[in-house]
Amino acid sequence: MTSTAPVGSDEIRSLFSRAMSEMYRAEVPQYGTLMSLVAEVNEATLEAGPDLAEQLRRAGELGRLSDERHGAIRLGTAAELATIARLFAVMGMAPVGYYDLSVAGIPVHSTAFRPLGDAALAANPFRVFTSLLRLDLVADEALRAEAAAILSRRAIFTPGAIELIETAERQGGLTRPQAERFVREALETFRWHSEATVDRETYERLASAHRLVADVVCFKGPHINHLTPRTLDIEAVQRAMPERGIEPKAVIEGPPERRCPVLLRQTSFKALEEPIRFLGEGAAEAGRHSARFGEIEQRGVALTPEGRAIYDALLSGVRGEVRVDAGGGGASDYAGELAARFHALPDDWNELRGGGLAFFRYAATPAGLAAATRDGTVAPLEDLVAAGHVAFDPIVYEDFLPVSAAGIFQSNLGSDAQANAAGSGNRAVFEAALGQPVHDEIALYAAAQATSIERALAALSAAPRRAVA
Repeated sequence: MTSTAPVGSDEIRSLFSRAMSEMYRAEVPQYGTLMSLVAEVNEATLEAGPDLAEQLRRAGELGRLSDERHGAIRLGTAAELATIARLFAVMGMAPVGYYDLSVAGIPVHSTAFRPLGDAALAANPFRVFTSLLRLDLVADEALRAEAAAILSRRAIFTPGAIELIETAERQGGLTRPQAERFVREALETFRWHSEATVDRETYERLASAHRLVADVVCFKGPHINHLTPRTLDIEAVQRAMPERGIEPKAVIEGPPERRCPVLLRQTSFKALEEPIRFLGEGAAEAGRHSARFGEIEQRGVALTPEGRAIYDALLSGVRGEVRVDAGGGGASDYAGELAARFHALPDDWNELRGGGLAFFRYAATPAGLAAATRDGTVAPLEDLVAAGHVAFDPIVYEDFLPVSAAGIFQSNLGSDAQANAAGSGNRAVFEAALGQPVHDEIALYAAAQATSIERALAALSAAPRRAVA
């Protein structure tokens, strides 16, 4: 490839995610320990489960497992959100889903920037959960105005990053040298800065309103607050974390352990207390700030609206009745009750599929291709599945869960108490700030399933025909 040839957005995303991982590993050494632990657990899980390994191979998941991670950032203004959308677009990442984190009393709403299509996800599935501060949820009007004024004075993107975003938009992409420079410039937006942009008294007033408000408002930019490797056995990672000197949060967020994983399970280690220097003070007078942590995720099948309704009702029932305090008290009761309640959601791939509760990807089997008939007729899908002529595999859930995200944020903010409060989301305001509507994740999964069915049936229809007796 010549230096003037365009670089695909998938490759730019891969360059950026690797650079982000290297930067965060240098800034947060425990993240490197966590990555090593997850790699060991994944290797052991695959060795013990050849059927799982084969399923992942068929679905194209095996090769990308070690690269599977997401990051999270928090922005302060509508202008920052609109520009970050343009930055991520250079990497082939679009906003998917709307998440209201006020369910946890956390004054943000969010989306996830990620690749959309199967090919892009297979190339590199990196995604960034991106939150926008909601100053309208800060009760103190004077403090709200002060925070807005502080945010208006900062510029979180380098001039070089802005220049290259505009270049990519004008050219329809970037050359290799431009892409490499773009990654270096973009990385500066996510870098940790230990120097606050406000004095100690201002920081403490903002933190008293909400610790996340201080985290967003008082620094030069939206430091990446976590990266996340994907594990195949989150229970094993949770148990092993203390052995590596890592303190996990008390509760694994999301559904319970299952034979057939659904949606998303997440855990994390406690947010680090890091020294910061306030405006006008010397190093000897440094304060402390908790912002960054390590997270692990285990991904399961994407649920249909019917399956999601069952999931939401079951989770809401448990969280409404079993409390987990900030010290982890009640965690065992919560886990036990969660497992008991979730018997209502089938733990069998055939039942999930037959009940229309989850999304699956279909493909013609060698037996199906061999059995194709001369006249080109293709039996109904269910008959083909029953005959072993079409196979199905779960479509991996690529997105997030608002209550689970809120629970991780609670850990980040120094609490493991689960969130049960009613939300007060405002999607219209968020999309106006973003400058575009967010994609509907359910529609994306439905389209992926429908496309796979069309391809499976087309493959059978086009297969070389054997003579009809």
